[in-house]
Amino acid sequence: MNTALNSNGFFPRSLDGDLVRQRIRDLESGKVGFYSVGLYPASLAYNCAMQQDEPASLLLAARPGRELLGAFSQDALDGMDPDHVASVERMGSHLQNGQRCPNTLKDLLQRCELVVLSANSNHVEEDLQEACRLREELGREHVVLACLAGSFSHDHIANESYVLCEKVPNLGFFSGFHRHGALRNPHDSFTANFCHPSALTALLAARMLDRLSPNIQVSPGVHNIEGQYIKAAKNMSSVFAGFGYTYHHDNPGVLPTLLTLLLDQCLDQAATVSMARRNRQSLYNRQPFPLTELGYGVQRIEAALVRGGDMEKVRDHTFAQLTAMVADVRGSMMRPVSGKPTRNFQAGQVLAEHMRAEQRCPQSMEELENWCENAGLRKGGLEGLKALRYWPQIARKYAIPVHDASMVNLLYMAIYGQSSTKDVAFSVMTESRELSNYCQESVRPTHSRRYADALQNLDQPEAMDLVVNAVIADNARRLIRDDSGLEESEANAEPPAYLKAMNVIENAL
Repeated sequence: MNTALNSNGFFPRSLDGDLVRQRIRDLESGKVGFYSVGLYPASLAYNCAMQQDEPASLLLAARPGRELLGAFSQDALDGMDPDHVASVERMGSHLQNGQRCPNTLKDLLQRCELVVLSANSNHVEEDLQEACRLREELGREHVVLACLAGSFSHDHIANESYVLCEKVPNLGFFSGFHRHGALRNPHDSFTANFCHPSALTALLAARMLDRLSPNIQVSPGVHNIEGQYIKAAKNMSSVFAGFGYTYHHDNPGVLPTLLTLLLDQCLDQAATVSMARRNRQSLYNRQPFPLTELGYGVQRIEAALVRGGDMEKVRDHTFAQLTAMVADVRGSMMRPVSGKPTRNFQAGQVLAEHMRAEQRCPQSMEELENWCENAGLRKGGLEGLKALRYWPQIARKYAIPVHDASMVNLLYMAIYGQSSTKDVAFSVMTESRELSNYCQESVRPTHSRRYADALQNLDQPEAMDLVVNAVIADNARRLIRDDSGLEESEANAEPPAYLKAMNVIENAL
C-alpha cells in the first residue's frame, strides 16, 4: 500500500513547463469526489446545492449496498428541500444511454482530480487498496487520494493498532467540523483543513475543496498524521465532554477545567505522535516553498522539557496553527445553543444518564453500545467508542505519556477496567471534588522514569546524587513518623478515589 501511494500528488515527474501549465489548468476546473459518503459528505453536498443551482465540482458515490442519503434520519430528510435533494442525487449519478446510473468509485477516479474516501475505519483501508488498484488500472495515478476516518486502524492478524496516515504517509487527510443539521443552514459557515505531507499538494487540494461552497473555507496544512490522530483523540474526548456536561450540569465549576484539559491533552498527544513520524525531516526541509507561505505563522513550534539539566526538544506543535482542526476539537466538546451535539458527545450524555440511574459504570463496551443504540445512536457511527477500544495499544505504540492522556485513561478504565477499578472510576467521574482533584493532579508527570534512568547510570555523579538524596529524604521521613506515631495512622487512612485512580492507571497503562 505504501508503494501505491509514493506518488500521491497532482503532477507527473516532468520538467516540461507546458505540461505542468496544462495540468494546473486541469486542476482549476477539476472535480472533487467523495466515496462511500456518510453524514458529513452528504451534508456538505446539500450545502453546495443550496449555494449553487447545479454544482459541477462535486461528485458522490455511495458504497455498494449503501444509500446516498442513508446517513440521515427520516425527520432530517423530511425537512430538506426536494430540489436540493434532487441536486444531491444528481451528484451521485451520471447519465448512461439516457438513464441515470449510480456513480461508483471507478467513476470518481475517472472524472475527479481529488477523491476523498469517507468511510470510517471499518472500511477505509479496504477502500484505499481498491482505489489504488483502480487508479493504476485506469492510468489515473495523479488523482490524489485522501481519507476522513476519525478512529484508529487495527491489524487483527498482527494485533496492532495505528494511525492510518502514519502507515501510509502520503495519504491526504480532510477534516472539518459540523453538527447535525448545521451544514443545511444556508447562513452558517464552516472551516476545514486539507492536510498532506507535500505543501504544494495540500495547497492545491485545499483550493479545490474551498471552491465547493462559499460557506465552507478550507485551508491547507502539512500535518496529515497529526491531523488524523487529533480527530481520533477528539472523538474519545468528546464522549467524556458529553458525560461531563450531563452528569455535572449542577456543578458548572468543574466543566471549564475538564474541557480545557481534554483539549490540551488532544494536542499534547498529537505532539508526541508528531515527534515519532518517519518523514519528519522532509516535512520541513524538502518543500517547494516555506511553510510560512502555506499559512503557518512560523515553520515549526517546538516545546521543550528539562531532562538531566539539559533542555531537550520533545514536541512539535506546528499543527496547532491548523485553526479548523483545533476548532473541530473545541466544537465537538460544546453543547450547541440549538440543534444536537456531535454523536460522540451524545454517547457521553447517554453514559451519564445510565451511570446516574444505575449508580455504576457500564459492565462492558457492549452494554454501553446497547445503551446508545436504544437512544437512537448507531454504534457504527460512534468513532470515539471504537477508538477507545484500541487505546492501550495506541498509547504504547506512540509512547503517549500517562500525564498527557489522564482523561482518556480514566474513561477507558470506566468501561474496560476490572470491577474494583470501575468502582474507583465511578467515584472520580461522578463526584465533582474528586474529578476536580483528578484533573489537577493527574497532569503532573511521574518521576519514576527519572529514578530508573539514574539507577542505570550510577557511574555519573548527578545520577548517584539523585539516588543518595532520595534515600536520605526517605530515612528522614521515616524517623519523623516513628517519633510522632504518624506511620500507623497514615497506614490506616484510606486514600482518596482520585489517587486510587491515578495509581491503577499508572500501573495498568
